[in-house]
Amino acid sequence: MDEKYLSSGKVESVSVLESSPQQYEDVIWYDPSKETRLTRIGLSLESFKRAPGPIKRDDDHTGLDAEAIAAMERETPLLPEKLKPRHVRMIAVGGSIGTGLFIGTGGALATGGPLGVLIAWMVMGFMLFNTIQAMGELSILYPVAGGFYNLSNRFVDKSWGFAMGWNYALQWAAVLPLEVTAASVVISYWDTGIPQGVWITIFLLVVITVTVFGAAAFGEEEFLSSCVKLFVASLFIMFSLIMVFGGGPKGGEYHEFVGSRYWHNPGPLAHGFKGVAAVFVTAAFSFSGTEVVGLAVTESPNPRKVMPGAIKMTFWRITLIYIVTLIFIGLLVPYNDHGLTGGGSWNARYSPFVIVVRRAGVEGLAHIVNAAICIAIMSIACSCVYAGSRTLHALGEQGYAPKAFAYVDKAGRPLFASIFVIAFGPIAYINLGPSGGVTFDWLLALTGLSTLFTWGSICYSHIRFRKAWAVQGHSVDEIPFQAAMGIWGSWSALVLIVLVLAAQFYTAIFPIVGKGTAEGFFKSYLALPIVVIMYIAGYFWKRDTMKAPRDIDLVSGRKVWDTAEQLNAERAQKALRPIHIRAWHFLF
Repeated sequence: MDEKYLSSGKVESVSVLESSPQQYEDVIWYDPSKETRLTRIGLSLESFKRAPGPIKRDDDHTGLDAEAIAAMERETPLLPEKLKPRHVRMIAVGGSIGTGLFIGTGGALATGGPLGVLIAWMVMGFMLFNTIQAMGELSILYPVAGGFYNLSNRFVDKSWGFAMGWNYALQWAAVLPLEVTAASVVISYWDTGIPQGVWITIFLLVVITVTVFGAAAFGEEEFLSSCVKLFVASLFIMFSLIMVFGGGPKGGEYHEFVGSRYWHNPGPLAHGFKGVAAVFVTAAFSFSGTEVVGLAVTESPNPRKVMPGAIKMTFWRITLIYIVTLIFIGLLVPYNDHGLTGGGSWNARYSPFVIVVRRAGVEGLAHIVNAAICIAIMSIACSCVYAGSRTLHALGEQGYAPKAFAYVDKAGRPLFASIFVIAFGPIAYINLGPSGGVTFDWLLALTGLSTLFTWGSICYSHIRFRKAWAVQGHSVDEIPFQAAMGIWGSWSALVLIVLVLAAQFYTAIFPIVGKGTAEGFFKSYLALPIVVIMYIAGYFWKRDTMKAPRDIDLVSGRKVWDTAEQLNAERAQKALRPIHIRAWHFLF
């Protein structure tokens, strides 16, 4: 085993570098500034050729000796740093706001009632807060390609990493045709007369165009679409506040004080415990995609500076956008409103947002909400290609997928990984046929619980990391960004995920309406056998088992090497700031 010495005199184990066949080779840096502008933005034939190497990054090498610096350079990801801090922050704040909030909450209200919806979203919000905090701690210390998949591979075992990587990549690939179809259905709200198949083609071309321009275009698209989504959500909250106090027009239903009227009649719960248990997965679906910021941060220049603010913004999104919005929806729409059911998971006519403005008699606002829903859906569709391709790229680099997926072209795109995910898009045309709905039900089943397994894996990776960190003689003071609730936050989130899976198992066997069937069960729980099959396949392929904490690699990919003394001195300096500055940085 080699040893790496920091200038401070502290010794770090680097056993992982022994397994790298290129550990003593010089890095071949790629300088895109020598290319034409068309090549850099991805519009020339030259841009599709393989990048000869990574782009040199401006990493912090303070306190490291020459060998340690050389090791960090050899671990430089091939994907360039094209995402700006504002892109990463907006991906964290608004990137996952989509059909789960704008449309899915309608069916959840009909199933669980206003109290059931609040319970589900608050529980899942608490779980997600701790999950993203754990991911932030790991991503700042280890901003490696593949993000949380790679960390599962390291801190749990390779078989689980294989299962999680493919589960996550296929989840996004399966969601892409769902989102494209959803956009084509939402656009029919305006009765344009254009066939649905034409709209599917148009939306697929939009996704392909964003992908062609690479991570920078994705960042701009997410920034702009998140601004629109946050604006409409904020507008809806202010509008709803006025409606609750009876400020609506005379011709509508909110021209007099509403208050908690619908909490008394028809009541707070729609179907008792079953109703509450049934909406947890809908809540999880509405939050899915939040973890994409863990992938995006590896393509940003300074994860240590950008990630803490992005993580903190997640709390405000959960609190202000989701919880406050759901409180108002529960106050303004009774759970037995016929408009809440019957539209599937993407028909905007069944959106509680649209229902509120229609009940208020402000028809024009419904068009703004519907436009926001369409933009939100296309935002998620672009995220499908981004997240799926980055995970496949990492799988290819690790040898868990065809090596072609590791290919990065001169424009910084994981070319073949992106093509693979986009190839799932035309499945959307199946929905035009008479049996298309059946196919889509199974695609939806494939993605239903996948996010929960991803979040559980992040939490367990954090738990294992903290254990290895302590066993190998490190202090938590050496961690630049620490999860708000530490290891107990990850444990609480992991327990909640298990309970949600149990609740979904219960409602799959004993549904609210009718008797349980094998088809209904697998449509609710299809993700579980797929993860198990992938784990078994990964085990027989890699023959790897969980490492003891003392043997877990804590060195490779690590980007922050400050000592506890240095970090504590930095924290002490920040504590001397004026109270208003400290309060701002604590909150944002």
